Amino acid sequence: MSLTKHFEMISTQQLHEVAAAINLLPSLSEEEETTLERSFLLNLLVSRHERRPSQIQALNETPLYPTEEILWDENIVPTQYYSGEGCLALPKLNLQFLTLHDYLLRNFNLFRLESTYEIRQDIEDALYRMKPWQAEDGSPYFGGWARMAQPITAFSVVEVSKPNIGENHPSQVKADVTLTLNLRRNIKSEWEGLRKHDVAFLITVYPKLKIGTRFDFKGDFVENVGIVYVRGCEIEGMLDNDGKVIEEGPEPKPEIHGSFRTFRVWLDSNQYQRDMSATAEGDEDVYESFNIMMRRKPKENNFKAVLETIRDLMNTDWVVPDWLHDIILGYGDPGAAHYSRLPNQVATLDWNDTFLNVDHVKASFPNNEVNCTGSNVMPPYKLTFPIKNVSRKRKRDEKKKEEEKQDKKIEVMAHVIPNRGPYPYNQPKKNTIQFTPTQIEAIRAGMQPGLTMVVGPPGTGKTDVAVQVISNIYHNFPDQRTLIVTHSNQALNQLFEKIMALDIDERHLLRLGHGEEGLETEKDFSRYGRVNYVLGQRLELLQEVERLQESLSVSGDVAYTCETASHFFLYQVVARWEKFLSLIRKKAGECSGIQQHFPFHKYFANAPQPLFKGNTYEEDMDIAEGCYRHIKKIFQQLEEFRAFELLRSGLDRSKYLLIKEAKIIAMTCTHAALKRRDLVEAGFKYDNILMEEAAQILEIETFVPLLLQNPEDGFNRLKRWIMIGDHHQLPPVIKNMAFQKYSNMEQSLFTRLVRLGVPTVDLDAQGRARSSLCALYSWRYKKLGNLPHVQLQDEFQKANAGLVFDYQLINVVDFNGVGESEPNPYFYQNLAEAEYVVALFMYMRLQGYPADKISILTTYNGQKHLIRDVIKQRCGSNPLIGEPNKITTVDRFQGQQNDYILLSLVRTKTVGHLRDVRRLVVAMSRARLGLYIFARASLFQNCYELQPVFDQLMARPLKLHIIPGEGFPTTRKASDRPSTGVLQIEEMPHLASFVYEYYQRRVKQMQSYQKHKGLSAPPKDQAKPLQKSTEDDNTTKSEDVKMEIAVETSVEEKSIEKVEEVETPKESEKQTMPEHPGADSSDEEEEEKEK
Repeated sequence: MSLTKHFEMISTQQLHEVAAAINLLPSLSEEEETTLERSFLLNLLVSRHERRPSQIQALNETPLYPTEEILWDENIVPTQYYSGEGCLALPKLNLQFLTLHDYLLRNFNLFRLESTYEIRQDIEDALYRMKPWQAEDGSPYFGGWARMAQPITAFSVVEVSKPNIGENHPSQVKADVTLTLNLRRNIKSEWEGLRKHDVAFLITVYPKLKIGTRFDFKGDFVENVGIVYVRGCEIEGMLDNDGKVIEEGPEPKPEIHGSFRTFRVWLDSNQYQRDMSATAEGDEDVYESFNIMMRRKPKENNFKAVLETIRDLMNTDWVVPDWLHDIILGYGDPGAAHYSRLPNQVATLDWNDTFLNVDHVKASFPNNEVNCTGSNVMPPYKLTFPIKNVSRKRKRDEKKKEEEKQDKKIEVMAHVIPNRGPYPYNQPKKNTIQFTPTQIEAIRAGMQPGLTMVVGPPGTGKTDVAVQVISNIYHNFPDQRTLIVTHSNQALNQLFEKIMALDIDERHLLRLGHGEEGLETEKDFSRYGRVNYVLGQRLELLQEVERLQESLSVSGDVAYTCETASHFFLYQVVARWEKFLSLIRKKAGECSGIQQHFPFHKYFANAPQPLFKGNTYEEDMDIAEGCYRHIKKIFQQLEEFRAFELLRSGLDRSKYLLIKEAKIIAMTCTHAALKRRDLVEAGFKYDNILMEEAAQILEIETFVPLLLQNPEDGFNRLKRWIMIGDHHQLPPVIKNMAFQKYSNMEQSLFTRLVRLGVPTVDLDAQGRARSSLCALYSWRYKKLGNLPHVQLQDEFQKANAGLVFDYQLINVVDFNGVGESEPNPYFYQNLAEAEYVVALFMYMRLQGYPADKISILTTYNGQKHLIRDVIKQRCGSNPLIGEPNKITTVDRFQGQQNDYILLSLVRTKTVGHLRDVRRLVVAMSRARLGLYIFARASLFQNCYELQPVFDQLMARPLKLHIIPGEGFPTTRKASDRPSTGVLQIEEMPHLASFVYEYYQRRVKQMQSYQKHKGLSAPPKDQAKPLQKSTEDDNTTKSEDVKMEIAVETSVEEKSIEKVEEVETPKESEKQTMPEHPGADSSDEEEEEKEK
């Protein structure tokens, strides 16, 4: 405004002359008058001289929530399928970046746009379900309902805080949103369970369609539903009956009566400032018009926290370690961060329980000369490696050869772990895995400072390597803290469960986030769970101190607090131990002296007796020192727990635990992005990062965990970064094709570093699957062999009972002229394959296969829902059959495995997204013992990308071969091919009919067995006829696809009559029938079914 006033004081002619003087316009001759308008000249000069906001300032003033202007703007967020041709106005993530600011800015913009695309899909889905129509009085009327969205009963802004210094928007804006939750209990609890910082959306719709009008789903969504405004908000909490926010914590939440629920939310203050400015100029007040509140699934709703984290990083003076800086930007020598190139590598390291024996050490370094020093050759071992000279100067060939010879010498020295005490639980837990040479190299690289990248094909023991690296770092560097980051809670829990089985003190473990419930242990490793554990341990240790006090006949209340216990230790325990040592020195070499003068006999009376063996002086002295270490450890722990006596609140105690006590902290990459600000403010510090599933983590979500701490004196204290993943399997999930392919957003940091040529350790031996199954995906890797147990163990040598082949491609033809169907866009289904898969599952269950050993996978969500419906109708309620372990998609099953996999590829017209070889590798590598693929063989065999797999699959018969007379388990070898009893299944109705009749025979056999043994007949629910397909059976999610299994025969009716003729015992005589040999009840599905 001041510039405008300044320029308005001069004439139009003078304005032109000023513009010409600074070369904005051509000069005028002496008598020539300007023909340009005054307003144009004013705007030209003002725009030339005004102070422009910096990029950071503009970023800070940008609302993080998408609005209606961005959500449906095709130029900003493209929706059409992107074929890879043409140019889009989008940033790209390539191999190299100009600066770290450029790196973050590109990720910020792309992450924001991808989140916007996902939010748009959620809004469209929710609003179409709510069916907004215009009532007769012109007000909105909702003819449907949505699980994720509810009409707003009342809305009011309750607080607008003053701006912070230097800002022009309010520091905080709060509002109350009231909803009427007349819903089913489980859905109502979902709304009431909204957590602090969850993101929701406030929506205004002014529908134009009259009540009952059908929506045109192919038309324009905004016009269809009459959407006007979309604003984001962040949940602070639900209000109680007194209007106060219900705080999260261990305390039970108060009960609120009625169906009205009010939520306190934070609005985006930047957006609020813009909206209020528009309202002041005469526009409608947005915040008086909201009529819908929409929530999102928690796992998909972390975008705001990630964007805030990126923005915070761009506003702070964070420091990337010098040894990583150039590699992250993609410049310089790709191997510069490898431990062999760094000057601070450690020569001698304690490998703890990594090696099982000295032969294992020698086998682990086949190209090195291993020298053992000392007479003791039992583990554990300390290994000394020669430190290579990292000088870049050229050396003469002779000198170089001599150095290479020295570099291959490894000194091995066995050492004895000090005795920890006389009790059995004092003995250290030991590793039992015989690691391969490549796994040992990965462990060695992980123990040394620098960047370690481990490429782990399926079944090669990535998790075991990660756990051993963590354990070795813990024992070699007890003062260092290690951060574990994974993509999923499931992977983190698997890692954590294996860590707990190693020799790591439980008090040093901490699990952050909401996934700790999935840990298969009664122990609580969450932050508050660890606080409770410490407090419980404190009480137990003080009881031990009291017992020790009584055994020493010391008066006073020394076990009252940690402080009194420390005084007791110093003046009573240490004094007695030192007196004991002085007495022993006088009688060195005499066993009797140890037993006679040992001061803690009475305390260790509950230990295995006799305490001292009396064999040798050295042995008894070692036991005595072990007993003292046991006592000393009690007081050391109490000294560590002393802070928990001084800190009174649970929050302070949990922060202390995070900052000081925990040595191994685990979290998901999502939690790291969500809580970065809180962790930095709390003073969180760590020295090492280990990332599992690194190839599945978005580039920015991999980068953020590097910066969860403030630099010290301008330096980042990070010493090790270990990334473990497999870039040949599925990448991070990006839903928008343009962002995925054009912007290369699906490229993980792990994949980018591999492409840049950063050295990797490629694990080369798998122990998950049969060697024949491994051959289906081993071609994708440089060198992938099999561990010895895959050839030797009984389960891998035996055949799959009742099935001729251990893997087979079963060709599925159209059924009733229909192959794949698409009731909704991209919701692909194939009923013939679904019925075929379920029929084979039922056959396997009747053969005796345990249900929890079978999983059904498919490549599309539509088929997953269809198979679940078919399972539920055919056999879900039948206790003889039950349900499989899981029915899910290939993408969701990545990182998991099962003995037997039934796979449906669905498509019959085009190959679809299975053309991505990474998805094919995941699909082929989930099975351990048996893989049965249902697909249109002619379609997939002609796909060039899939040829290495389908050439192997096509070498076997394309019709299912079964052996009905062979029960589970079988004694037949996998290499043996049965000559008799083989039944070839022609197509799906054939198997469905056979399974039905086979089931009836099995039920009849069980009934005969019961009568023969004099037992009551099986209950009705176990003898009931198997559910068959009929014309009325609709197994699809849509009314568009209605098909039936035409296997109705006279046998069916006769069989049903026979079963119904079975005499049912009286109610008083009924008892549960013994389980059929080999049959197992199905586990409840672990995966939460998508709503």
